[in-house]
Amino acid sequence: MQQYKHDFIEFLESAGVLKFGDFTAKSGRKIPYFINAGEIKTGAEISELGEFYAKTYLEKIGEKKTVLYGPAYKGIPIAVSASVALAGKGLDLPFFFNRKEAKDHGEGGTIVGYKPQPGEEVVIVEDVITAGTAIRESMEILSEIDGVKVAAVIIMVDRGEKGRTEASAMSEIESEFGFPVYSVVDVYDIIEYLEENPENAENVERIKNYLKINGAKR
Repeated sequence: MQQYKHDFIEFLESAGVLKFGDFTAKSGRKIPYFINAGEIKTGAEISELGEFYAKTYLEKIGEKKTVLYGPAYKGIPIAVSASVALAGKGLDLPFFFNRKEAKDHGEGGTIVGYKPQPGEEVVIVEDVITAGTAIRESMEILSEIDGVKVAAVIIMVDRGEKGRTEASAMSEIESEFGFPVYSVVDVYDIIEYLEENPENAENVERIKNYLKINGAKR
C-alpha cells in the first residue's frame, strides 16, 4: 500500500471518521464499518482532510480549473477544506454547496457560494458512495444549473460494493453519467491496513464476509 493511503486510513480512524460495528448505510444496507465525515471536529482535522482531497485531485485531475461542489451537509466542509488546500498548492478553485431547503428571502435559491457559469466543469466532493444514492441526488440538483457539466467525483473511500447491479456503485455512476469517480482509498486498502494488527482480526473477517454478499466483482 502507498504510504499516503496508510496515513489517510490512520487519520480517519484516529479522528473517529472510520468506525467498526453495526451500522445502517443510506442505502439501507447493514454494514460492519462506517465512514462519517461529520466526525471531523477541529481545524487541524479538517485541514488535514483537505490536504488528502487536494492530493487526490492533483493526482487524478491535475491542475485543471474546475468548480468544487460539496453536497449538504457533509460535503460542505470537504469542499471548503479541499479548496483551501488546493489554493495553497497554487490552484485556486471556487466552491459552492446546496441548501436542504430553498431560501425564499435575501438572495434566495438553494445554492450558496460560487454560481457556476455555462460551460464550467464541476467536481463533486463527497465522503463515500455505497449504492450511489447521494450522487444521484446531487445530479438532480446540478441538472438545474444551466450549462454545467460534472467532470468527476472525489470521495474518501470506495466501499467496493454492488450498486443496483453486480457492478460496483462507482462503476454504475461512471456508466450512467459519463464521468470518473476517484477515491483516496478503497475498502481493500482498509482491510490491508487492519491486517497489520492481529487484534483487528474480527473486523477484517466481518468486512470480508460482508463483501462476499455485497461486494462488486473485481
